[in-house]
Amino acid sequence: MAIELNEHQLKAIERLRTGSILCGGVGSGKSRTALAYYFMKDCNGSCKVNGQGSYSPMKDPKNLYIITTAKKRDSFEWEKECADFAISKDPESSVQNVVLTVDSWNNIKKYVDVSNSFFIFDEQRVVGYGAWTKAFLKITRKNHWILLSATPGDQWSDYIPVFIANGFYRNKTEFITRHCVYSTHTTYPKIERYLDEIILESYRRKILVTLEDDRETTRHEEPVIVDYDRNLYKTVFRDRWDPYDNEPIQETGKLFYLLRKVVNSDSSRIQKTAELLDRASTAIIFYNFTYELELLRKMCKDIRVPYSEWNGLKHEPILTGDRWAYLVQYSAGCEGWNCITTNTMIFYSQSYSYRMTEQAMGRIDRMNTEYKDLYYYKLRSVSPIDLAISRALSRKQNFNERSFLARN
Repeated sequence: MAIELNEHQLKAIERLRTGSILCGGVGSGKSRTALAYYFMKDCNGSCKVNGQGSYSPMKDPKNLYIITTAKKRDSFEWEKECADFAISKDPESSVQNVVLTVDSWNNIKKYVDVSNSFFIFDEQRVVGYGAWTKAFLKITRKNHWILLSATPGDQWSDYIPVFIANGFYRNKTEFITRHCVYSTHTTYPKIERYLDEIILESYRRKILVTLEDDRETTRHEEPVIVDYDRNLYKTVFRDRWDPYDNEPIQETGKLFYLLRKVVNSDSSRIQKTAELLDRASTAIIFYNFTYELELLRKMCKDIRVPYSEWNGLKHEPILTGDRWAYLVQYSAGCEGWNCITTNTMIFYSQSYSYRMTEQAMGRIDRMNTEYKDLYYYKLRSVSPIDLAISRALSRKQNFNERSFLARN
């Protein structure tokens, strides 16, 4: 058994322990690093690394469970990585009869009774205190584990489940009592500030292992300003009137959907997208809504560019050749796949989520890409909604609709 590991991966393996968060950019090699740690450190085995050393069996073998996204599970990406360590779902063909299980976060509750095994939690999903987090905490009490994440936390509350799993706090109530001060000026619970952040910093340092990235790619993020219909925007926002169905707007969710529809369906946006695609020849295009997909489909047909799609209904592969577009919906396809055959990504519309945006950008920023320069074209107008989303993302935060309404 022989594997290749970069210097930054070897350093990370030495620092990892059960309960760690392995933090690295999308495509930085977290999966292989996690598996090497499991095999060589947690299970006390050895293998030939970069042509050095030799193989010896694991002294403390454990069954391996990987909880990941549904897309990664269905693409068998993890099985391919595990094959280099001779680990398989079939115990008869797996090293030392170790059993590999790969499943999605949606099914995490199935494994709450597993014990004396090793878990890799791939793609941070334990923010908040819902069913997934409760299952996560039950699993971590009886098993060794590490968590992989490109963006481990935007605020201290994001770390609560991992801090509890590491034994720093008994429960969420203890964390809130010791560290959270809530605002008295909002109608919904909002943390205004945190207390004793020096303690929180020390806990984070104990568990956070950063995977230094030695890739040579350079990201070029270029904002592309497009127009929007100001009168139609005022009709929706000021008059609370739906110009498409010709009726009053009753719900906040509908209001924001319509504001974005006015902005994102403007003809200047689709025209600029066509120009960018024509210049690049190949590109991945991210969008949010079905009406945007319809516009992008029509655009590709009009300019005679072959296209394929990844969304909630279609899971088509990226095309080959010198001219193509890959139309990807944020929520369905921002993670779990990669592409090294283009260096261009067009964000037709903005996501509310900083994490989702970062995950999307990583689809072409891979360690094995042949491109040095990667281009990200981010379309936005100067409408209040677009500007507010841009400001939130630039601060590495998610856009909040309630806050936007309070300020406008």
